[in-house]
Amino acid sequence: MSTTETTPVTPASPPPEGSLPPVVVDVENLSTVFGKGASAFTVHKDLNLTVRRGEVLSLVGGSGTGKTVLLHHILGLTTPTTGTVTVLGRPAKELTGEGAATRVGMLFQQGALFSAFSVIENIAFALNEQGTLPKSVIQEAAMVKLQMAGLKPEVATRMPADLSGGMIKRVALARALMMDPPLLLLDEPTAGLDPAGSDEFCDLLRDLHNSLGLTVIMVTHDLDTLFALSSRVAVLADKRVIVDAPPHEVVHFDHPFIRHFFLGDRGRRAMAPVASASAESSNKEN
Repeated sequence: MSTTETTPVTPASPPPEGSLPPVVVDVENLSTVFGKGASAFTVHKDLNLTVRRGEVLSLVGGSGTGKTVLLHHILGLTTPTTGTVTVLGRPAKELTGEGAATRVGMLFQQGALFSAFSVIENIAFALNEQGTLPKSVIQEAAMVKLQMAGLKPEVATRMPADLSGGMIKRVALARALMMDPPLLLLDEPTAGLDPAGSDEFCDLLRDLHNSLGLTVIMVTHDLDTLFALSSRVAVLADKRVIVDAPPHEVVHFDHPFIRHFFLGDRGRRAMAPVASASAESSNKEN
């Protein structure tokens, strides 16, 4: 990525006052335990996290720290053992009801497209399920989202099996945005993409975040993506969020995972353009 591409985004302009709460996601004293008795395994214990309107929060942590599990709790797909998860002022478990897609969009790691549906049918799925609008209106809206995701109209009739990995990501993103949700969850959005494809997808996410005023929660292991998009980073370790701060502050927190993840060779390479951009900005101010 170039220096300009790796400058972290600032929170997007918020929607009109009163349309969304200032705190979009609030996780309080959350614990997640799988199994019972001697085989019980604790993933989260007394975990707390707040996500504010208009920001891009990245979740990072080692394998088994429950990043995707936490996303599923926020989406309302699963229920924590104890604690509360509030999304847009309501309990997350209510998101599984009718109209959930109007509040939260989800981009799964592998896209999770319906293999028997065409691209446009995948994108239009949620709106078709509601059955409240004419097919022609739904089709037109889906085409708009298709093009917002950077795909050409002729892709609409293709099947998922005929798409590249990058195109699958874009179709899945268009589907996630179909109902204009204010909150977007991303699970490893650039996983499986080559460096050029990853850069392009980051550019797309940045543009959509800014133009739509989205609040974004993103799980990622890709340091370039993290530094390119994050306004804050929450690190999961020791079954909780150990630090929650802007990227340039998180890297200075003393913890074994952070030293390994951010301060190893990969981390230093990813941070170099950001440090360079910060230094250049400081020199201009002086």
